[in-house]
Amino acid sequence: MKMLMVGLTGGIVSGKSTVSEMFRQLGAQVIDADQIAHTIVSPGEKAWHSIVEYFGKEILIKNQQINRKKLAKIVFADKKKLEMLNSITHPEILAVINRRICQLKSNYNQDLICIIDAPLLFEANLADRMDKIIVVFISQEEQTKRLLLRDNFTEEEALRRIQSQIPLTSKLSWADYVIDNSFSREQTKKQVEQVWEKLKNELVKK
Repeated sequence: MKMLMVGLTGGIVSGKSTVSEMFRQLGAQVIDADQIAHTIVSPGEKAWHSIVEYFGKEILIKNQQINRKKLAKIVFADKKKLEMLNSITHPEILAVINRRICQLKSNYNQDLICIIDAPLLFEANLADRMDKIIVVFISQEEQTKRLLLRDNFTEEEALRRIQSQIPLTSKLSWADYVIDNSFSREQTKKQVEQVWEKLKNELVKK
């Protein structure tokens, strides 16, 4: 059984989740790092304890869940605190991704294209393990506009979020495939289908 490991990344509000779902519908096995990130900070989990210990109980809401918006405001205003949060969560996320990959290998006896949907693919040092990398691209102006609309941020808050990640223009230089999500959903879908055909060819050659 052969498995093609494909890293899918982008920037905040670039539409990576939409693209990921399109690949899933075409037959890819998708491991969603964002979903994992939510799970590992559930009350009682190891990362939850470490986050509460460092940031204090003030970040909790009544049901002991972490107030993600409050925590985000704290870390995106202070680079060191963001680095601390990443140092707590990244190893846990990577451990779960590794388990999921092992499960796929043991549960399937057919060739697979496995897409690791991870906004911090490069920051979390996952990229080196990938056979191919896809970057979902939009301009910084478009990112800012979408963030202002989606989260009602000030322009300063939006730029702070965008600048906390490696610039999308830098990620382009590491991409094997680029999906430009600046236009209509249909145009994005066409690009996804074209990349999917190329990935299938890569799997055959593997």
